[in-house]
Amino acid sequence: MTQNCHILGIESSCDDTAAAVINNGVVLSNVVATQQIHQEYGGVVPELASRAHQQNIVPVVHQALHKANIDKKDLKAIAFTRGPGLMGSLLVGTSFAKSLALGLDIPLIDVNHMHAHILAHFIKAEGQRQPNFPFLALTISGGHTQIVKVNGYFDMEVIGETLDDAVGEAFDKSAKIMGLPYPGGPLVDKYAQKGNPKAYPFTKPKVGPLDFSFSGLKTAMLYFIERETQKDPDFVKKNLHDICASLQFTIVDYLMDKLKNAVAQTGIKEIAIGGGVSANSGIREALKNAEKELGWNTYIPRFEYCTDNAAMIAMVGELKYKEQLFTENDVVATARMKI
Repeated sequence: MTQNCHILGIESSCDDTAAAVINNGVVLSNVVATQQIHQEYGGVVPELASRAHQQNIVPVVHQALHKANIDKKDLKAIAFTRGPGLMGSLLVGTSFAKSLALGLDIPLIDVNHMHAHILAHFIKAEGQRQPNFPFLALTISGGHTQIVKVNGYFDMEVIGETLDDAVGEAFDKSAKIMGLPYPGGPLVDKYAQKGNPKAYPFTKPKVGPLDFSFSGLKTAMLYFIERETQKDPDFVKKNLHDICASLQFTIVDYLMDKLKNAVAQTGIKEIAIGGGVSANSGIREALKNAEKELGWNTYIPRFEYCTDNAAMIAMVGELKYKEQLFTENDVVATARMKI
């Protein structure tokens, strides 16, 4: 690869408009515009998200280039999130990337969003180690929960996944049941750190050894809160820290059970996490403990590379650029896209 290989990454799969510039694995800029409007509705409204992307994408890309201290003419390729995600949101990023690549007469590179969460580990950053192939990736977010066997940059196999809801949704919906604002997952994590994780036992769902299910856990939380608030209307307020700690303990323990099964089945002890829920302090601590107690090598991305961001899109773009894996300009966004 040439000494200067500036790749622009564009991410617009959900409600964050993001752009980043990478050069030989080093992130030069990583700009994210977060949409606050969805808090009023308790979740992401697709139509509002796509409109906000249209407003944000030009200034976000401009800022990413400015922070990287380069001109758009210095770019070697444009990488963008093709899917999975919200169709309206994806269309904005896809259309902009196609137009910019065409205008600059440079290659266009489509990126799988979940692929990018896994390969974010290969960004060169202080304190961030890179996993060795093959490794197991636990991808946990608001829309996905998967265990992926990663044999190479572009050789991945999903060996376990959720049968219904994603873990991030379980956190957010449980938080909503408790009356917490959206997004509730980070608040559950915050309050859990001051509570007793064994205060209230929740039953872990029983499915296959590598698969997940979270719908029953959400229902159990709903019935639990309804039952206890009938006895005491202030139950949640009085016991918020303990409820959050117990919920988080159950979910993290469940995730770790599945990872242990995957390690036993594959013999692979290189474990990486990715996706928005990998910012959760409980899963991070559990992985660090597993490294000491089980002899795993664990890889935890920096916080800014956990939630949706364009640096991870640019990273995949750079890896694909090396292999000349370009896409045609007639490429279309895909709301559902497998690894």
